[in-house]
Amino acid sequence: MATNITDPIFHDEAKAIAHIEASRWNGEPHCGHCGSVRVRRLAGKMVGYFQCNDCREKFTVRTGSIMERSHVPLHKWLLAFHLMAASKKGMSAKQMERMLGVTYRTAWFLCHRIREAMDGAAPTGPLGGHNEVVEADETYVGGKAKNRATRKPAAKKAVVALVQRDGHARSFHVARVTAKDVRALIATNVDRASVLMTDESPVYTVSAVLTPRRGRNSTA
Repeated sequence: MATNITDPIFHDEAKAIAHIEASRWNGEPHCGHCGSVRVRRLAGKMVGYFQCNDCREKFTVRTGSIMERSHVPLHKWLLAFHLMAASKKGMSAKQMERMLGVTYRTAWFLCHRIREAMDGAAPTGPLGGHNEVVEADETYVGGKAKNRATRKPAAKKAVVALVQRDGHARSFHVARVTAKDVRALIATNVDRASVLMTDESPVYTVSAVLTPRRGRNSTA
């Protein structure tokens, strides 16, 4: 994708459609419903529409993508993709609203759709594996007003995080950080062939699937 924000694909709908079609189909459109390549482009007012000669369904380059069933112009989708990918510190919905010239509701929708699509690569199985390192630690969120920047008290909640080195992370709210609760999280979310790294908390010493050595490598 072009990185220059002045590129016409970010401002011209026809060029945006052509760009996405070329990126997705590479010159060979195929049906978004049945996958057939026996399709024809519709003329007249049906700009960007195709019809499949096999299943007879109509489709566009949006069909089967996160842009499907959205009334947001494709050039704004492309600009939103670029802004989300190019921002080192993230992109808020309010900032997206200003930069795209859309309503806050639309900006919120775009941000969440894009983040959800980016999260699709997250593994559904256990973290780690043979010779992979998974780190475990806990923290507490909330507490007394004097310890919070907002100076408003909040219930103190425990969060346990499991992080695969150079990989994905998962975090869980637990009622209490006990050996029993943490053991269940590790057993469910970490591959038994992994190397488990923890701090010196006694919780992990007795809660891992196999007993870890504090602060050093151990087999989960």
